[in-house]
Amino acid sequence: MERTHTPEGSGTFRILFVCTGNICRSAMAERLALAALGPGSPILVGSAGTHARPGLPMAERASGVLLRLGGDPENFASRPLTAEEVSRADLVLAASSEHRAEAVALHPVAATRAFTIVEFGALARAVPAGRVLGHADPARRARALLEETGALRGLVRVERPDIADPYGGPRRAYREAARRITDALAVPIRLLTHAPA
Repeated sequence: MERTHTPEGSGTFRILFVCTGNICRSAMAERLALAALGPGSPILVGSAGTHARPGLPMAERASGVLLRLGGDPENFASRPLTAEEVSRADLVLAASSEHRAEAVALHPVAATRAFTIVEFGALARAVPAGRVLGHADPARRARALLEETGALRGLVRVERPDIADPYGGPRRAYREAARRITDALAVPIRLLTHAPA
């Protein structure tokens, strides 16, 4: 049976990262998030690309940067973004505003749970931590964080919400993309993984 959204009572929470080819930005974001969340997390992470060819490995320079940051590029395979992927995601985090718009166009109901990666990080920094850390279960924390960040949309200034595409560029472009992803995810990951106060 196809579900359009994970209900509140269920034990998992799905995050979908989106970029163009799903071999650089969203691929690095997926694997960085997986490494930070740790094995066995009920927060499930995937990625897809708005113009991805299926089954491609991560770009070589993206893979190298990821390894240096503690992520694992092994067995990565690119996937095209579909309406079903968007509908199954509890949270869509896009590399750029354009990717967010393309994801929402596939499944308009997802508009309230779709952000750019940088936007979500900026909003998460403005959320009082107690409103998230009060939940022991990571999936419930993720839902609380989504609710809190959604309420702050439009109230918090987000500088440079898009992450530039490093594809075909020098290694420093990949490092910059990875740094911006890591910086944006730092607070959300901390809120989802830290022990309750």
